[in-house]
Amino acid sequence: MNMYVSNLNFHTTDDGLKDLFAPFGAVSSAKIISDRTTGQSRGFGFVEMDSETEGNEAMNSLNNKDIEGRVLSVSLAKEKAPRSNNSRW
Repeated sequence: MNMYVSNLNFHTTDDGLKDLFAPFGAVSSAKIISDRTTGQSRGFGFVEMDSETEGNEAMNSLNNKDIEGRVLSVSLAKEKAPRSNNSRW
């Protein structure tokens, strides 16, 4: 189960994000998205858990929870739309 996590503290690391979800089950991956130019966190990331049951428990427990002074939003990640190579420019 792949989840989108937003409104993260800008100092949260990949390991910190993984640790946040670990009490609910096995975390396959946790990735904070950072700005390509500055390397700074963009305040959101993705967490993947093997078990849908554990993922749902994590999502229900952590959504709207105050973590480090910020209220998290946790939802199912949407599939990435394929990029079109039909660029006009």
